Amino acid sequence: MDSFGWAVIAPGRIARRFAAAVTAVEGSRIVAVYGRKLDRAEAFAREHCTSFAPRATDDLDSVLADPHVDAVYIAPPHAQHGQFIRAALLAGKPVLCEKPLVPNRSEGEALVALSREKKVFLMEAVWTRFLPAYQVLGRWLREQAIGPLRSLQSSFCFPSGYDPTSRNFAPELAGGALLDIGIYNLTVTRFVLEQALGACPEPVAIQAAGLLAPTGVDMRVNGQIVFPGGLASQFVCAFDTSSDNAFVIQGERGRITLPYGFHGAVELRLERHGGTAEVVQAPYVLNGFEGQIEEAQARIRAGEIESPHISHAESLTVLGWMDEIRGQMGVRYPFE
Repeated sequence: MDSFGWAVIAPGRIARRFAAAVTAVEGSRIVAVYGRKLDRAEAFAREHCTSFAPRATDDLDSVLADPHVDAVYIAPPHAQHGQFIRAALLAGKPVLCEKPLVPNRSEGEALVALSREKKVFLMEAVWTRFLPAYQVLGRWLREQAIGPLRSLQSSFCFPSGYDPTSRNFAPELAGGALLDIGIYNLTVTRFVLEQALGACPEPVAIQAAGLLAPTGVDMRVNGQIVFPGGLASQFVCAFDTSSDNAFVIQGERGRITLPYGFHGAVELRLERHGGTAEVVQAPYVLNGFEGQIEEAQARIRAGEIESPHISHAESLTVLGWMDEIRGQMGVRYPFE
C-alpha cells in the first residue's frame, strides 16, 4: 500500500500517543512535525518518530504546502483548534483534529461549511468510537441483548491539581471538565442510542448543575439528558474527585457495563436477568488510537470529506449539547 504522510500540529502529550499509533497502521508515517517552538518540535521528532525521520519546523505554511503531507493531525489546547483547522482546510490538507473539534457549535458550523466548500476531509478524533470494545457493544445493542433501553449512567472523573494557567482551568484555553472529558459521556450516549434505536433521538430536556473553578470554567458537571419515553442518560465529569469511570446501560432484560475507563474500554460485561454474566476482553492493537487513524486514511483515500462514524453532524450535535450545558452553568469563554 502506498505510504500515507501525516503532519503533527502541536507536539504535546496527546500527540505522543498518536505518533505511537501511526506505527501500527500499514503505510502510515509522520513526515512533518510543527511546533511554535522549534526545539520542542525537534525533540518530539527525535523521541517519537524513530522509524522515519520527519521534518521538524516552526513554519506552519511550509508544512501545509508540503506535497508529502497527506493529512494533518491537530492537537493543541481546545481554543486553538479552529485556527489550525481553518489554515489546513484552506491549504487543501485533510484534517483529523483532537476532540472537541472546537469549543462551541457556531465555530464548528463555520469550519464544517469550509470543509464542504473546499471539499476537504474534516474529522473529530473521537478514538473511542473505533475501539474493538465498541464493535462488540454495538453488536449487542443492535441485537437487543438487554431488550429496550431504560437508562444510562456514566462517570468520568479524576483529580486535577488546580492551576489557573493550565489547559484544564484557563478560560482562554477553553478549559473545563466538560470539553476535556465530559465529551466522552455524551458521545458514548449518542453511540448507544444510535446502535440500539437506529438513530439518536433529539433530547426533550438537558439539565446540568455542578461547581465552577475560581477561573469560571466548570470543575464538576452533573448532567442529565432526557429523551422521549423517559429514557435518560445521567452523567458526572469532574476534575475534583475520582470514580470508577464506568458506563452502565440498563435495559428491560439486563445491563451492559463498560467498567474502569469506559472511554478507552478493553472489557465489557453483559448481564441478563437470571443468567450468568458474559465478560468479553477486547484489547487494542497497540494503544487504541490506531482505529481512528485507519478510518481517516481510508476516507481520505476514497475522496470523502467526512466519516459516517464521526460525521460533521455528529460533532456539531455534541457541541450543541455542550453549549447548552455550559450555558446553564454560566460558563463562557473570553473569545466567545
